[in-house]
Amino acid sequence: MDLQLRGRLAVVTGGASGIGLAIAERFLEEHAAVALWDLSPRTPQVAAELAAKTGLPVSGHVVDLTDWSAAQRAAEQTEAKQGAVGHVVHAAAIGSGKFGFPFLNLAPGDWQRCLEVNVMGMVHAAHALVPAMLQRRDGTLVFLASVAGQIGSQTDPPYSAAKAANINFAQCLAKDLAPHQVRVNTVCPGMVQTPLNRSVWQAWHDQQPPEKRRSYEDWAGEKVRNVVPLGRWQEPADIADMVVFLSSPRSRQVTGQTINVDGGFVMHW
Repeated sequence: MDLQLRGRLAVVTGGASGIGLAIAERFLEEHAAVALWDLSPRTPQVAAELAAKTGLPVSGHVVDLTDWSAAQRAAEQTEAKQGAVGHVVHAAAIGSGKFGFPFLNLAPGDWQRCLEVNVMGMVHAAHALVPAMLQRRDGTLVFLASVAGQIGSQTDPPYSAAKAANINFAQCLAKDLAPHQVRVNTVCPGMVQTPLNRSVWQAWHDQQPPEKRRSYEDWAGEKVRNVVPLGRWQEPADIADMVVFLSSPRSRQVTGQTINVDGGFVMHW
């Protein structure tokens, strides 16, 4: 299916690795241009590698999205270099690095960085890029949330709360922007083998007595079998397919929605 994205420009935050990189690659497969916004110093190198591989325009911007002025500069630089931004995907996210069960295992100071990146980073990206979309009456935004934002996952309360905020903000924004023909949706991955997922295991592992510790593969494999009806991991490409579809004119009547790509996890819950 042609998703009608040829020649369009997509900004992907968190685009230098993981799910964000898979999303960028999927846009390029549809012959869209891409701008990667990421905190990693490797971002320009990743962009150059993608451009060389595909022959399509890809720029890389090292951006700390917790800094409003940095988000503004990135928006200005992106449009100056590549033109009008038609699509925004906010995939940049972190966990708290702590483990809940119960939340009193956390301290108030464990929340701030997670909320700054996952919530204010999203807000800064939207404020930096939406005004030009409104002027053109054209554009889409997709926020990467998580099933953890829907079920009150105790694994990482700051992360879960931030992901719930992603979902709610997308709905608020969708209502505000619909009269301007700008669509906003949220995609919630389920169980994806990413560095973030592995960090959850590491936090659990480090708190266990030696006799109860398990390898990441055993721990994660059992969890997938127990909570995912389809019984298998979701892959970054699965998430990317949904995100790019929601960014395309093929989904022109879809806005304000929260789509789970989770193998049935939330249904099972």
